[in-house]
Amino acid sequence: MTDVALEFCRAHEELSEAFSKHNRNQSGVAEEFADVMIFILGMCEKMGFDLEKELVEKIEKNKKRQYKKEKSPDGKDVFIRIRTPKDP
Repeated sequence: MTDVALEFCRAHEELSEAFSKHNRNQSGVAEEFADVMIFILGMCEKMGFDLEKELVEKIEKNKKRQYKKEKSPDGKDVFIRIRTPKDP
C-alpha cells in the first residue's frame, strides 16, 4: 500500500523543483513537470480516480465560469474568477 501523504509530498517536491528551475532560467522544467504527472497519475490509479473524466468535467465547468481581467502590480494581465451564487 502506498503512503498517500508521502506521494503528495513527492509531487509537491517535484513541482517545487520545476518552479526553482524556471525562476533560475535553467533547463529541465518540462522534465520536472513529467515527474509531477507521474506521481499524480500514480496517486489517481491508487485512489481509483478517472483523471481523464475529471479533467474533461473540470474544463467544461471552467468554460461556464465568469472571469474579470485585472492588472498585477507589475502590470501584467491576470484573470480573476468572479464568484457567483451559482458558482461560489
